[in-house]
Amino acid sequence: MIQKKISTAVIKRLPKYYRYLGDLLEKDVVRISSKELSNRMGVTASQIRQDLNNFGGFGQQGYGYNVEYLYNAIGKILGLENKYNTIIVGAGNLGQALANYTNFDKRGFEVKGLFDVNPRLIGITVRGIEIKDLDEMGSFIKENSIDLAILTLPKQKAPKVANDLVSYGIKGIWNFAPIDLKLSNKNVIIENVHLLDSLMTLSYNIKERI
Repeated sequence: MIQKKISTAVIKRLPKYYRYLGDLLEKDVVRISSKELSNRMGVTASQIRQDLNNFGGFGQQGYGYNVEYLYNAIGKILGLENKYNTIIVGAGNLGQALANYTNFDKRGFEVKGLFDVNPRLIGITVRGIEIKDLDEMGSFIKENSIDLAILTLPKQKAPKVANDLVSYGIKGIWNFAPIDLKLSNKNVIIENVHLLDSLMTLSYNIKERI
C-alpha cells in the first residue's frame, strides 16, 4: 500500500465500496468493471479508479476488479481484520438498539458492556449483556481491554463522559450525542454522528421537489 495522506472524502467512500462489494459476493459475482460498479453505486467510474489508486490500485485492464480480492483488500484498509472490544454508554432506546445490532460483531466490533445512570435500567440484560452503573465503567474498561466506546447520551453529559473515557485509555469514540465532541488528546479518535442532520437534509430535498 502506498503510504500517503488520504483525503477524508475518500475514506468516507470506502465503507460504501465495501458494502456494495459484499452484496456482489453474496450474489456470486466474481469480477466487475469500474463502469459496472459505477452504475450500481452512483459514483463515477473515474472516481472509483482514483479512490482505489490511492491504495495502489487493484484492477487489471480488460478484466476489471476481482470482487473477493477487492472486498478483502478494502476490509484490511478499513482495519476490519482487527477486533475491537466495545462498550455502549447510554442504555436507553438507541443504546439498546445498537447493542442488538448483530452486524457489529460480524465486523469485529464486539460489544462487551453497557452502562447507564438510570437505576431502572441497571441490571437489565440486553442480548446477554447486563447494563451496569456508570460508576463501574472505569474499572470495566481496564479489566476488559476496551478499545472503543459508543456514546448515546444527552449533550449535557457527553463531554464529561468523553473526557473520562480518554482518561481510562479508550482509543476511539463513536458519538451519537447531539453535540460535536472535541478532545484535547489527539490520540483518541472521535466520529460524531448526527442523525437529525441527515433527517433535515432529507427534509430539504423533499421540499425542493414539491
